[in-house]
Amino acid sequence: MHALMISVPILLLAVSLLSAAPVKLIFDTDMGNDVDDVMALCMIHTLQTRGEVELLAVTITKDHPQAAAFVDAVNTFYGRPDVPIGVVKGGVTPEPGKFNPLADVKNDDGSLRYPHDLMRGEDAPEAVGLIRKLLAAEPDNSVTLVQVGFFTNFRRLLESHPDGHTPLSGRDLIAKKVKVLSIMAGAFQTVNWDTRPLEYNVINDMPAAQALAKNWPSPVVWSGFEIGVAAAFPHEVIERGFAYVKHHPLKEAYTLYMPPPHNRPTWDPTALLYAVYPECGYFTLSPGGTVTVEDNGATWFRPARDGKGQHRYLAMSGEQSARVREAVVQLCVAPPTK
Repeated sequence: MHALMISVPILLLAVSLLSAAPVKLIFDTDMGNDVDDVMALCMIHTLQTRGEVELLAVTITKDHPQAAAFVDAVNTFYGRPDVPIGVVKGGVTPEPGKFNPLADVKNDDGSLRYPHDLMRGEDAPEAVGLIRKLLAAEPDNSVTLVQVGFFTNFRRLLESHPDGHTPLSGRDLIAKKVKVLSIMAGAFQTVNWDTRPLEYNVINDMPAAQALAKNWPSPVVWSGFEIGVAAAFPHEVIERGFAYVKHHPLKEAYTLYMPPPHNRPTWDPTALLYAVYPECGYFTLSPGGTVTVEDNGATWFRPARDGKGQHRYLAMSGEQSARVREAVVQLCVAPPTK
């Protein structure tokens, strides 16, 4: 009887998830600056295989040609070579990434280790135009945006003008089409005794972060630096969890970025996990309020008196941290279905 009482809620949750419509998702990443971007992209593909996500596009805020090529290689590895990819122009980190060169690695016979056909970022469309085109074609209030890199693309989207895809301004288009923006950025709790830690995604394009935080019209949920640190990815999984295939892009990217043994924080996967499963209890949401990006790059949350502000941030208990880590691991190691 006890086992039955436990299994029924789990069964009901599984049924509810399977019966829900897929989350329409645009994933905005600085692919190459850290390996947690690769974790999140692998998770997206597993979730799409399960029917829980529809990946509309991947847009990139790292301004290096191999970033788009590597994203296309991962998409192709998971059997989705035609996912649209958009790139930033004039981005803030043009240097090569540690693992993006995997896109160019060849086998002994001269074939690509990870086949793909987008060889350079220059051959991909500019990100903002692609996002405008996709948003214009979707139903109102239906698209979830996940930002795990810099604020560059979405700030430019916010400030974009009417074009051939829609007569709406960027702000009006977002207000009409975007359901929620889930971002990995900022810090909202003490980290190593620092009460005002400065987070990488914010400080590298701080004007864009300030503009988005001030003017974005849809709900925004922030996954702060402290969340990914508290649910770090176990290095044992990297070392033993991909034995089903000779080469896996996450395993090789993880090793190139920083060889194990080390447990890499799951910063970007947490923003994705909330975006797809906002009501499954992985996280605790703050009350509604306002996030301000200050001139030194610190993020400052002020709750609204009525609790109905547009911004919230994630918090996580020890029990939730264990659940988040397990979900991230299982979604990352699932074999691709081609």
